[in-house]
Amino acid sequence: MKCLILAAGYATRLYPLTENYPKPLLEVGGKTIVDWLVDDLVEDGRVDAFAVVTNHKFAPHFENWTANRLMYFLEHQDSEGEDVQMPGIAVVDDGTETNETRLGAVRDIQFALDELGWDDDLLVIAGDNVLDFSLSRFLDYAQEKGTSCIMRYFEQDAVRLTKSGIVEIDSDGVILGMEEKPAAPKSNWCCPPFYFYVKEDARRFSEGIAAGCGTDAPGSFVAWLSGQTRVHAMEMPGKRFDIGNLESYRNVCGNYRGIIE
Repeated sequence: MKCLILAAGYATRLYPLTENYPKPLLEVGGKTIVDWLVDDLVEDGRVDAFAVVTNHKFAPHFENWTANRLMYFLEHQDSEGEDVQMPGIAVVDDGTETNETRLGAVRDIQFALDELGWDDDLLVIAGDNVLDFSLSRFLDYAQEKGTSCIMRYFEQDAVRLTKSGIVEIDSDGVILGMEEKPAAPKSNWCCPPFYFYVKEDARRFSEGIAAGCGTDAPGSFVAWLSGQTRVHAMEMPGKRFDIGNLESYRNVCGNYRGIIE
């Protein structure tokens, strides 16, 4: 399984913190946001390669991050000399330099897959969220279902529903319909930016784009894909902390306690 981390946005709502620095590399609880996610998946052991797709402006920051992770790993290898493996982390530069010229998440995924030549099951995650539960539970669910999968959580706030990906499901958790930022939400199930694609579906990004699926929000591809094949939606077993603006970042820094289950 491969893991692609989406980090090509410009996080304009977090200025001045992110004017010249990528949001996923901001610290929360003594670690960068993206380190919380990667460390969890490395411990799980099912991901054998990682990549970060980012923009040209922030690519050097992520290259420094990957180099520092490797240096730390080499300095702290098992003292008994066991052959501990750390999956590689590639940095894919999408070439954009401004928020106005960004490719959009779906085009970034396709760009990264083309650059990397990956042909495998694929976990796609946003690099600017932290979770209080392990993504192992999501991977277990996907393995059990044998289909592409997303997560969902119940949202009561009417305003937040119009700013999220909204999914309708049947009694077995199969997606019946999905819409990004609907004016009139058809359910209260919101979808955080964590997606698992079986290999056959991960090959279909170019097909979805050609068919006219939205390309800005990553869930737009799921909205198209779920009309072509079965996609399951797992109820999120814990909390997701979204870091969208300065206030939410301060709240996360004050309240996040890491993975607790």
